[in-house]
Amino acid sequence: MQENLVIVESPAKAKTIEKFLGKGYTVTSCMGHIRDLQKKDFGIDLEKNYQPKYVITPDKRKIVTELKKLAKEAQTVWLASDEDREGEAIAWHLKEVLKLDPQKTKRIVFHEITKEAIQKAIENPRSIDENLVNAQQARRVLDRIVGFEVSPVLWKKVKPALSAGRVQSVAVRLIVEREREIINFKGETWYRVNGTFIVTDEDGQPTELKAELNKRFSTKKEATDFIEKCRSAEFSVADVVKKPAKRSPAQPFTTSTLQQEASRKLGFSVSQTMAVAQRLYESGKITYMRTDSVNLSGLAINTAKQKIIELHGEEYVKIRKYHTKSKGAQEAHEAIRPTYMNTEMVEGSAQEQRLYELIWKRTMASQMADAKLEKTTVTISVSTAAEAFTASGEVIIFDGFLKVYMESTDEENGNNTSGQVIIPPLKAKDVLEMASIVATQRFSQRPPRYTEASLVKKLEELGIGRPSTYAPTITTIQNRNYVVKEDRPGIERKFDMVTLKNNKISEQTKTETTGTEKSKLFPTDVGMVVNDFLVANFDQIMDFNFTANVEKEFDDIADGEKVWNEMIDKFYRPFHGKVEDVLENSERSKGERILGDDPKTGKQVSVKIGRYGPVAQLGEASTEENSEKPQFASLRAGQHLETITLEEALELFKLPRELGEYENKKVTVSIGRFGPYVRHDNKFVSLGKEDPFSVDLDRAVELIEAKREKDRKAVIQIFEEEPELRVLNGRWGPYISYKKKNYKIPKKMKAEELSLEDCRKIIDDAPDPKSKRARNKK
Repeated sequence: MQENLVIVESPAKAKTIEKFLGKGYTVTSCMGHIRDLQKKDFGIDLEKNYQPKYVITPDKRKIVTELKKLAKEAQTVWLASDEDREGEAIAWHLKEVLKLDPQKTKRIVFHEITKEAIQKAIENPRSIDENLVNAQQARRVLDRIVGFEVSPVLWKKVKPALSAGRVQSVAVRLIVEREREIINFKGETWYRVNGTFIVTDEDGQPTELKAELNKRFSTKKEATDFIEKCRSAEFSVADVVKKPAKRSPAQPFTTSTLQQEASRKLGFSVSQTMAVAQRLYESGKITYMRTDSVNLSGLAINTAKQKIIELHGEEYVKIRKYHTKSKGAQEAHEAIRPTYMNTEMVEGSAQEQRLYELIWKRTMASQMADAKLEKTTVTISVSTAAEAFTASGEVIIFDGFLKVYMESTDEENGNNTSGQVIIPPLKAKDVLEMASIVATQRFSQRPPRYTEASLVKKLEELGIGRPSTYAPTITTIQNRNYVVKEDRPGIERKFDMVTLKNNKISEQTKTETTGTEKSKLFPTDVGMVVNDFLVANFDQIMDFNFTANVEKEFDDIADGEKVWNEMIDKFYRPFHGKVEDVLENSERSKGERILGDDPKTGKQVSVKIGRYGPVAQLGEASTEENSEKPQFASLRAGQHLETITLEEALELFKLPRELGEYENKKVTVSIGRFGPYVRHDNKFVSLGKEDPFSVDLDRAVELIEAKREKDRKAVIQIFEEEPELRVLNGRWGPYISYKKKNYKIPKKMKAEELSLEDCRKIIDDAPDPKSKRARNKK
């Protein structure tokens, strides 16, 4: 009989821990959750206090069998899953499923995988925290109730195959509301005036000094009138103010700040950051990556101090003890930091190295001295006007933490630097030579769209979600096609400039590109329609405060202050009544918008959500016999229900377009369920991202021939005696196609050497395909 069995979530974690435990310990993994709510019949017993009905997930049955065998043979079973609620729930499920004897079962937790942390955990085991388990169960049950009760309402009232989620729907609401702010944004314009002055030093060396006028003008005329005054003006220094300033480092990383900074500095998505951080944690390189604590252990602070002294000197050290303000610090007890502060770089993939370096620098900077600066402000008076120019400069006297790290902001797009702007030596009454004055037309900026990182920041500010939920929430809303993350090109706009130089005033119009979007979150039309329906009918679950208060209630359950099923009951009864009322009494919602009438036919033109997405409709449906059916056309990429015009919608009905003939057969182009396509000889060729309204016959023929060539390469063998049977080259290698069914070729056989008899034998020996129903049951 083996002495000790240690069960963790992942093989990588098991491998790392095994290094620190000596003989007598077997470390294995359960690969995450081994049970979940059953999918059929709701998965919750409403009559028995909302008790969850758990089943072992099909992909974990083999693992559970092996774990049962190992647990039976062990003297002591150590449950070493993560230290947050999810980890606690995994430990509890293992105890229940494996029927572990409480006398020989111990729960251990650690927030870093180091020898010291593992040994300390072994020396201080505890029992499973039922309150943490109940908090996780409450979240899972509540989310199942919302999803299972609201989704069928969406199927009936909006469109089949839609789904709703408690946190996800609120996240979509944020993105939809921001999009509407942008759609309804009314921009303003003004003129900003900048001056360039020449300062000559004692040696006669000229230096440029750039300054901005302390007033903005509403119109071009006002700006031009001011510049006219400057023609005859004298410019002199009215005031020079020098002030000391300091800059302090950012706090150590929490889950959300790591996700934000990795997005800004490294271009990582939120889920990518979490996947890379998980690998670093499981290989013992960083502390636990799901936390909202900013605290650092005494050992980490002391090690950081020694490293800073070694690298930069004593004057760069400033010890800071950060404290977590949010009650949510239940997730873990320390910020995300390197497990060994004196390790600057680690081995691993390029992504792991870059993320580790970011974490190391941020943690080190948090224990470093403030940067000392000197800020200089020069006021330049204009003898012929009341307005004045202001020049500002900043000189770093002592770089402090800036030597290692500087936090980025969303606005800077990660390009923040600690560059210095030096003001030349000046004193009051110094006369300056004016080189040029330029008035530039500027425009107010519309609200920015969310990135994944800025959405996480907003969710955290509102108290919605917790460290473990941000990444899954953002992944889910994209998977459900309520939100898309994409780049979009900007548009060109003209702006005016008025310049005074060499005593001459000139005007010119220039062009700039504005509104370029990179990796931004856009709501889809389906996302907007679903959001509007939920806000109109389920205001409670779509309310930001309600969602945040639910998170607080989960915290109360975790602290043993609330009973989980009582909390669920308080929510469920009124909510269920609301669901039944909406099913019975609410109107169908397809986001329909009537745009006007077609000038040619007089038929009504509208847009709405169709079976496969947003469509334009020409004409109205009628129940009368022999009445003309309405025409439908899919919206093009970049077109939206809320912003499409009548003219744009009418253009869509110009498809299908006839391009001409090829090989005496018509070539047409249109848009279908899977996007734009070319049709020829009853065969379809995808247009990909090409515009179906501008593609010509020559291009269509190129695509037709390219598809034929690809199809030719796909055919390995054909048999005259059996034309329906073909050996083809597919995405995952060669296979046999026969009577619209596909058959796998055994690895030991070569596709190009198969005879007709070989193929028939493979078809005859093939197992019966599983029915779709059977697959879905899984």
